[in-house]
Amino acid sequence: MYNSTSGGYRGPHKMMLGSSPPPVTITKVFDAWSKSGSRACPSAHTDDEMIENENQSLRDRVADLEKKVHEQTDEIMCLRSTLADVLRRINTIEGARVVNSHSGGRATPTKEGVRLRHHHSDSARDVSKRASSYVPGRSPSATQIRRSAHYQSTSSLYSDGHSSSSVSPAPSPSPTHAQAQASHHPVHHARHTPSPSPFASPARPQQLGALNKRWASTSDFATPSHTARAHSPTPTNSQLSRAREAQYNPDEGVVKMYLRGRPLNLYVPTPMRETYNPSGPTAQPPAKLKLEWVYGYRGRDCRNNVYQLPTGEIVYFVAAVVVLYNVEDQMQRHYLGHTDDIKCLAVHPNKLLIATGQTAGHDRRDARPHIRVWDSVSLNTLHIIGISDIERSVACLAFSKADGGSLLVAVDEAPDHNMSVWDWSRGERGYKLLETKCAADQVLAVDFSPVDRNTIITCGKNHISFWNYESGMLAKRMGIFENRERPKYVTSISFTDTGNVISGDSNGNLLIWQRGGNTVCKMVRGAHEGPVFSILVQKDGAIITGGKDGRIIEWDRDLERTGNVIEVSEQFGAPRVVTSGRGTQLVVGTTRNCVLGGTFTFPLRPVMQGHTEELWALAPHPSQQQFLTAGYDRTCYLWDTMAHTIVWSKDIGEHAQSAAFSNNGEIVIIGTTSGRWFVMDSETREMYSQHQDGNEPIQVLRFSPSGQYLAVGSRDNNIYVYQVSEDCRKYTRIGRCQGHSSFVTHLDWSADSQFLQSNSGDYELLFWNAGLCRQIVQTSQMRDVEWASNTCTLNFSTLGIWPEGADGTDINTCAKANQSSLLATGDDFGKVKVFAFPASNQKARCYEYGGHSSHVTAVGYLHDDSRLISTGGRDTAIMQWVGPTSPKFHKLDSSSLECGNLINKQNVNPISTLGTRNKKSIAKTIDLQFMNGVQAMAL
Repeated sequence: MYNSTSGGYRGPHKMMLGSSPPPVTITKVFDAWSKSGSRACPSAHTDDEMIENENQSLRDRVADLEKKVHEQTDEIMCLRSTLADVLRRINTIEGARVVNSHSGGRATPTKEGVRLRHHHSDSARDVSKRASSYVPGRSPSATQIRRSAHYQSTSSLYSDGHSSSSVSPAPSPSPTHAQAQASHHPVHHARHTPSPSPFASPARPQQLGALNKRWASTSDFATPSHTARAHSPTPTNSQLSRAREAQYNPDEGVVKMYLRGRPLNLYVPTPMRETYNPSGPTAQPPAKLKLEWVYGYRGRDCRNNVYQLPTGEIVYFVAAVVVLYNVEDQMQRHYLGHTDDIKCLAVHPNKLLIATGQTAGHDRRDARPHIRVWDSVSLNTLHIIGISDIERSVACLAFSKADGGSLLVAVDEAPDHNMSVWDWSRGERGYKLLETKCAADQVLAVDFSPVDRNTIITCGKNHISFWNYESGMLAKRMGIFENRERPKYVTSISFTDTGNVISGDSNGNLLIWQRGGNTVCKMVRGAHEGPVFSILVQKDGAIITGGKDGRIIEWDRDLERTGNVIEVSEQFGAPRVVTSGRGTQLVVGTTRNCVLGGTFTFPLRPVMQGHTEELWALAPHPSQQQFLTAGYDRTCYLWDTMAHTIVWSKDIGEHAQSAAFSNNGEIVIIGTTSGRWFVMDSETREMYSQHQDGNEPIQVLRFSPSGQYLAVGSRDNNIYVYQVSEDCRKYTRIGRCQGHSSFVTHLDWSADSQFLQSNSGDYELLFWNAGLCRQIVQTSQMRDVEWASNTCTLNFSTLGIWPEGADGTDINTCAKANQSSLLATGDDFGKVKVFAFPASNQKARCYEYGGHSSHVTAVGYLHDDSRLISTGGRDTAIMQWVGPTSPKFHKLDSSSLECGNLINKQNVNPISTLGTRNKKSIAKTIDLQFMNGVQAMAL
């Protein structure tokens, strides 16, 4: 903690279990004072100088005694925490012995009985998310390791009456009591399922339990196996769920909730103590949201995913949203049928139907990867294909062309890289005609020949293959390069109007393959300096290529240069896909997640820009319709929500983790993963100063309501408090708040700027006197404090946002509306939820919205609550949601943009209800839209 006497930092003191600190009694203090006092008493024979010396000696002794008392308090805290941890381990081991004795198991836990339990997740990105709160490769700080070993439980250290004063695990029970409980109430986690372990014996059922992933609780050690549960008198799931519901003590005004099986004590505000019921009815959120705008595009690792539609819209995807963007009218529509990352997109020859393929989803009901065929006019889903056939993800897909688009080919990203051909319009789920292994290595593209009905081309690592589909069989011929250099990757393919195949490779070469054959008839060496990412054949026969060298080159039909070249700025990245726009315009998707538009005559201009790396920082402007984002791509963007454009961008040279505007909006603070934070002018982008607080990421930045203080929450477990002066340009550190046993995740200021509340990675809720940088241990005194914001995910007002079985890391962010009773949250499953505030009752009702395919890292309301902004982590998407207070809310197409489900009501699975639609009406809709599409193309 911060020592106000010495002005320095005192780390935790290690102490052996058998040692005890020397007692410092009040009697000794009094005796010392008496002796010093007697010597310092004035008399006729002492002069003033001696009195002053004695008084100084007395002050020094008292200061030394005070310092020793503080040191011994720290040692006692460390000792009690360590002892509690040891007791928990002993209790759970002894409890496991009793359970195993009932089931005939061994009395002592075996190696399998204490192995680590792997956290179950529907997507690998969730594991990486929890490790990506700071730069990969950065090892935990020594402070974090030391504290995690000794400061596991503080509920017995700071107490207020009979309840815990900090949100930490309750003290461990006695061994006898724990032993009795272990045999009747085994630990149960609703979300977690056992996963294979390298230590498990195949002859024995796998056991649940082991060390918590954050080492924050040891109550899971050696929990009973499946066999033990079957023969022991254990409660049912419903009984166990009821046992873990929040418990309210009206005498003390304390509600005890359980997070990952750990009891957490929260104080109920005084006006609610008499009537509060944690299981009582909850209010329906007063407002819904609609998706107004999506910022971003996925071009860094996807190909052939930008197309121009006859409606004038550009179609592309980012995260789990397909965006249909009308650039001239500045309008977006969104297809929201997918549940996770969209990886590929294909447009039907009629230019109205679209097929998109995704990876496995968050939601276990429809977690399997699949393909959706949908209508680009009505945004209705027509067919869902491959639910049980695609193993990992859809790498690429294409409609047939010569027969009017009756077939659909798709390639799986699984190790076998299976290719399947579908009669997509037969039945609700389509009909798979055949499936075969496509290649031994990665497949990058697949396409049907526009002139030969049964010809399919695939390309990728170490191959280009020519397939012929006939009589229900696929015949494969590998491309023959003869004496030419064989490229490591064939990166792109297209077709000329005569049916010849054009391919581009990783060496920068262009090759023409004879129609119907598998040999090269022409080659252009060094067409690009690096891989050829895209090949576009226009209606007049001209060929346009885009490469990693950042150039877009036009060729005639004989692959001779026409002289037209576009150099794409390095700021936007290399062209990943080039497609035809209106007239002579080109639409270009780049590797830095930008969509550009232009011609060979007029320079390319950004149509859509986005982040390229994981996104964490979000700061709404305090007085304008703007917000700032920053991430691991080292770039900060200021966005305008009305014009849907970037006001400015700045490369700060470091991975950004957090951001905050000053109260007047003139200054913006950017926190980085290195512990450095920058002070920058929000208009001119001038850097005024930079500061360093430790070497760990700056997790959160927050100005006080008065504007006089800045709180800096770090991953080194500390909160640094600064005094702000000179129009928010000068910052002077007041002190450091120490007490968290894990990294700081969220913090809020009180309305009077005197107090702070903060959460940490091990589910603590601590309170602080901001001016003194001291922890307030009597937390019951804070029950009626009014908070200026509510970003802490763990407090009384947010008790109801935690779903049953939550593991403490599921909810990453929350934000209260500034002028209304709404609370928005973002979680690990790509969901944005809206609750009524306060959400202080368990199982609070909410509206749930999809769209993100990665963990939602931040949510925030604009100053007037007209819009909510959400940011995705690895999906790099920024989504702008509009509420009923905005005039634009009622103008948006509710059938396509309103995706919210009211939780705690019966949710409908879109996959299971597809068959209830009237097929005849769908057919009529398609026919009508096709005619409209023909008219649109004629225009």
